[in-house]
Amino acid sequence: MRIKSNFFRGIINGMPICLGYLSVSFAFGILSVRLGLSCIQAVIISITNLTSAGQAAGVDIIAAGGTLIEMALVQLIINLRYSLMALSLSQNLDKSFTFPHRLIAAYGITDEIFAVCSTNKEPIKPSYMYGLIFISALGWIGGTFIGAAAGEMLPRSITSALGIVLYAMFIAIILPPSAKHFNILIVVIFSAALSVVCKFLLPSLSSGFSIILCALISSIFGAIIFPKKEEIEK
Repeated sequence: MRIKSNFFRGIINGMPICLGYLSVSFAFGILSVRLGLSCIQAVIISITNLTSAGQAAGVDIIAAGGTLIEMALVQLIINLRYSLMALSLSQNLDKSFTFPHRLIAAYGITDEIFAVCSTNKEPIKPSYMYGLIFISALGWIGGTFIGAAAGEMLPRSITSALGIVLYAMFIAIILPPSAKHFNILIVVIFSAALSVVCKFLLPSLSSGFSIILCALISSIFGAIIFPKKEEIEK
């Protein structure tokens, strides 16, 4: 009974994530179909990946005919933060979280799931994590299916307009921290300017390698210009 209660508690806590994922993944489904993928292909991508930015970049590379190396490097850079989140969460896992449980739970670590798990004062149990991942993934996959199915039926003019929702989400992600922290705002502006430079001065550079280049240079720029001050304990 305790396992079931933890699982359902995870589902309840994950409902807001599920509803939020529905709208974002709907836009991803629209984008996928607009770039030439089928509804089934879009759904398979969402089943095997739970990363909005990674999936959006991935379908762009597929549409542009990019290489597997290019795809792997882009996904590594974009999704590297999940490894850091997993390391952080590992400090608050229950003793029942054995290695097989960790491998399964690693599939569902996203920004939102990490945030919810981080607020738990008690050690996180596998059943709770599974409930949280299940409902969140259901929203993501379901939204992708609805969006991709709509994209195959609706006129291209409408799908093009709906596809902008995904990019609006990315803007909504960077605006709050940019408004609060001047250093983040500068790095975001620098990255956007660098992307424009790559677009017009390096037209032969593929979209995948453009993302890699902009991400690496912007990260180095931010680390050099705005180094994090270490706190020295006395």
